[in-house]
Amino acid sequence: MQIKSAKYIISAPSFDKCPKPDKPEYAFIGRSNVGKSSLINMLTNHKSLAKTSASPGKTQLINHFEVESSSAAKAPIEKWYLVDLPGYGYAKLSQSTRRRWEQMIENYLRKRENLTNVFVLIDSRHGPQKNDLEFINNLDKWQVPFAIIFTKSDKEKPGVVQRNVQAFFEELKKTWQFLPQYFVSSAEKKVGREEVLNFIQKCNEGLKA
Repeated sequence: MQIKSAKYIISAPSFDKCPKPDKPEYAFIGRSNVGKSSLINMLTNHKSLAKTSASPGKTQLINHFEVESSSAAKAPIEKWYLVDLPGYGYAKLSQSTRRRWEQMIENYLRKRENLTNVFVLIDSRHGPQKNDLEFINNLDKWQVPFAIIFTKSDKEKPGVVQRNVQAFFEELKKTWQFLPQYFVSSAEKKVGREEVLNFIQKCNEGLKA
């Protein structure tokens, strides 16, 4: 997949304020400070499409971007939505604010009719985290299609990343029969970019079949 352009559309406080569901939609979510904005910017080849911040919890709305891409140099242009969702598991929020965020995210994930896939971002520098596992189990319960992206793979030795990925799936195997698709990425070194974009391309093609 070749990215032709990517532009910001709207930040919505709830799923019913999102743009008309007339394009395939791919959402990105993860724990706060997982490197979501950097990954989105790397995928779209745009330095500042998603705003990066050193302060966790900055994304508080459902942020829509419209992406134009093509499968090859002279192939037709396709349009799809990329969505930057608020992070989960941010401990410094008040309980009421955190619950409001959780409800907003759950409503979006369960009711957004054109949602094609959710990319769950997990920090590859750490072993399995309870809130990551809980969130993925919720997606399964809600029957929301998803794939996992392990981020920041350049920040640790390859062996450590591999062990952490393996440990995560060992946890999932305790209750899951089939494991989800996953990618290992580095926004800084553009690792995983082609694989994730090709996955999106195949999903788009599948919708037309």
